[in-house]
Amino acid sequence: MNNIQTLKGFRDFLPAEKRKRNFVLKRVIETFELYGFEPLETPTLEYASLLLGKYGEEADKLVYTFEDNGKRNVGLRYDQTVPTARVLAQYQNSLPRFFRRYQTQNVFRADKPQKGRYREFTQCDVDIFGSKSPVSDAEILACTYFAFKNVGFSDIVLKINDRQTLFKTFEPFATKKVSVFSIIQSVDKLDKITLDDVKKELVSKGLTEEKAENVLNELQKAQTSDNLKDIITCARELGIPQKALSFSPSLARGLDYYTGMIFEVIVEGYKVGSCGGGGRFDNLIEQLGGLPTPAVGIAFGFDRMVDAATEFNLFPEDIYESSRAFVTIFNKELEAKSLEISALLRSNKISTEIYSGEIGKMDKQLKYANAKGIPYAVIIGPEEAEKNEATVKNLKTREQQRVPIEKLPDLLQTR
Repeated sequence: MNNIQTLKGFRDFLPAEKRKRNFVLKRVIETFELYGFEPLETPTLEYASLLLGKYGEEADKLVYTFEDNGKRNVGLRYDQTVPTARVLAQYQNSLPRFFRRYQTQNVFRADKPQKGRYREFTQCDVDIFGSKSPVSDAEILACTYFAFKNVGFSDIVLKINDRQTLFKTFEPFATKKVSVFSIIQSVDKLDKITLDDVKKELVSKGLTEEKAENVLNELQKAQTSDNLKDIITCARELGIPQKALSFSPSLARGLDYYTGMIFEVIVEGYKVGSCGGGGRFDNLIEQLGGLPTPAVGIAFGFDRMVDAATEFNLFPEDIYESSRAFVTIFNKELEAKSLEISALLRSNKISTEIYSGEIGKMDKQLKYANAKGIPYAVIIGPEEAEKNEATVKNLKTREQQRVPIEKLPDLLQTR
């Protein structure tokens, strides 16, 4: 017998849920394009050698890799940053000097599924390539903040830090066995586990208890770098309120390729975790064989955004309408008239469904439309057809009126 359920960590999206996702995605893309970013897509599969060794040892374990039918070692896209870095290297002679791109595609991670964490999920990325200016970092912060505002979130905090500050803080405690990157990967878990647990993890990796303790003590003393101060100044001038920018010395961002500013998006009141994260990664394109190309960007946790928007009830009621109008079919003789009216409404950009079941009682058709949440039914019986009219029924209030057919588009657009 066939197994008729999804794999663990993978999901179907039925119409109501998909409409919510479309709403969030539309608002996010509106903001991306408002800030001058251009769309990009990359393949789901890349060579495994491209993906591995870019994220760190722990993250590499989460990359889906396999041998394809052509005996090539390939992997599913883990994020959108490394594939885009490949694009920068591959098309370096045809892209603009300061390339601003956005990308909204699914990524795959062999992670343990839990609330807000899946094996296939959607990321929304924006990146600026080619600039080291603090303005670029601030642009990413501003685009992020106002994309979340455009979805409808009211309390957003961008937790920020400087990767260079972390390097300077941790280098005195690194050993041959425990690198700075390994320390960063442990510290990055401070928003999920306690200080004691992080300390135990550092000791288990090979640091002495004294060094592990000193790592955490020095972390608390870290100050905002001059680089970060410049970025914050630019971000405020771009309209982000001061209260939305929070220096967080323990923020580490576990991926190895970050080189400068790093940040995460916190939606106040949403307890599952951050809704996005990013930063500066100036060496990645060169590591992939391209020219030295500074870069800064963010990946939104799109699924968490939808989850949080659901929790805070940010969706307008009309997004759940499958159609604006439902055209009934009174009988076989009047079927052609109903089809003509459906065509008329659609030509006027009014989403319309026509009854496609076996022609029967009108109550049955109206009940079907009501169950789908369609607000208006259009009825063309013999009397209406004779006068070239139609009856429009509000399925919520039960009110109805008869109007000339040529007036239908205006009526259904304004109600």
